[in-house]
Amino acid sequence: MTNVNTPKFKLNDGTEIPAIGFGTYLIPNDGTTYRAVSDALSVGYRHLDTAAVYMNEAEVGQAVRESGIPRDQIWVTSKLWLQDYGYEAAKKGIDRSLQVMGLNYLDLYLLHQPYGDVVGAWKALEEAKKAGKIRSIGVSNMTPKYWQEYIPQFETTPSVDQVQFNPYFQQKDLRKLLAADDVKLEAWAPLGQGNQDLFAEPIIQDLAKKYQKDAGQVILRFENQEGIIVFPKSVHPARIKSNLDIFDFKLTDSEMAQIRALDTGKGTYDPDAPGNEEMLLSAYDVHADD
Repeated sequence: MTNVNTPKFKLNDGTEIPAIGFGTYLIPNDGTTYRAVSDALSVGYRHLDTAAVYMNEAEVGQAVRESGIPRDQIWVTSKLWLQDYGYEAAKKGIDRSLQVMGLNYLDLYLLHQPYGDVVGAWKALEEAKKAGKIRSIGVSNMTPKYWQEYIPQFETTPSVDQVQFNPYFQQKDLRKLLAADDVKLEAWAPLGQGNQDLFAEPIIQDLAKKYQKDAGQVILRFENQEGIIVFPKSVHPARIKSNLDIFDFKLTDSEMAQIRALDTGKGTYDPDAPGNEEMLLSAYDVHADD
């Protein structure tokens, strides 16, 4: 088993989160998630990201428990789904995640979407943190609009906001707001969901040749140097391994500036768009098997 000491970022609550993790979105719960997470842990990942709505929490938890790695060396994140928002429902949702994963605590737990009774759900997360069920708490898909609406209503400030981020969508306005409270941005789809236009950008290709890396490694390194927490996803062992191999080179200031210039200011998902809450609630039922 590889022992990779990946760099960490310190969160505003004092905990230290591995700067790179392994994402599990859209990996099926038919044994594929268990195998992919086990592969990731074996090559040195110590940060895993799942969610109730991914329907694969159980396999992530199983891989953690059976890895032979001490629990306190693996950072595990999950997320509360919209169905379980509101104070009482969120308390049950947190306990359900822990039970499904077979873990005594989670390192990070997020509100997955900024709709519905966000304030009530957040209160449940705050209590779970005080009770030792969760080490750090945060939010996801919070745009500047929602951040300014909800954060003043929270007793404690989130430690992270997990949003879409890649060189084409660098979340500049949001990052200014987060910086004021030392909140870390976590990137979902840090490789642009495999956007071939992004991979083919001349600056990305030139840097890949210069540093003898692939385009994905250059993109992830850029994001890491920007202070962004990333968790690329793959089910292919070679790709899982290569995505972690980004710490043996460093982009120069001018190279960073050239990649920053790729920003279009737009993503593929807009949390501010009307109708999202209804669409998401009708698309996913995390209690279908209850």
